[in-house]
Amino acid sequence: MPNTVELLQKVSLFHEVDSEELERIASLLTPKDFRKDQHIVTQDEPGDALYIIARGRVKVVLFGDNGREVILTLHKAGEFFGVMSLVDDQPRSANVIASDDAQVLILKREAFTDHLLASPKTALNVMAELSRRLRRADEIIGNLATLDVYGRVAHIMIDLAKKDGEETEEGILIRERPTQQDIASMIGTSRDTVSRVLSEFQRRGF
Repeated sequence: MPNTVELLQKVSLFHEVDSEELERIASLLTPKDFRKDQHIVTQDEPGDALYIIARGRVKVVLFGDNGREVILTLHKAGEFFGVMSLVDDQPRSANVIASDDAQVLILKREAFTDHLLASPKTALNVMAELSRRLRRADEIIGNLATLDVYGRVAHIMIDLAKKDGEETEEGILIRERPTQQDIASMIGTSRDTVSRVLSEFQRRGF
């Protein structure tokens, strides 16, 4: 329980929620483990729960008619997904797949709704998070339309540096960088192209 409460304190959705309420939420969570590449949720299935990542990473994915994978975003421990379906009562809009062996904590719709009714602060946090994600989606669409592949790769790396980078003597270190295939799936190109662009950046001393 204490470790779960500590995790919830790091989740933006529960920012400024008092510890007593977090303990109550923690008691309602159901942990579930997933192997790497296993589907956690599937597009178009009913959205009946919120998922909080306790361990590992997941990717939010759409698949094209030819089976091509398009990664919309990546989430790590302390982040969450599934809230949109709880808000609009619509089916899941994308697939979520474990990028590593992962554990998620599941909060059912009824428990989440009860918490929202008791905590206006969380309701405001939900609105803020959905706005951030909408802005992020607009930014991604704009980048795909206006940047060449060099610009798109650079943008991904800069975003990762801001979000997960660690300051070192040699610069900012990204310890959990996505694979080249993941980056390719995020920006609509091939793995070989990403490899070539990163090699060119390195050659230029970036």
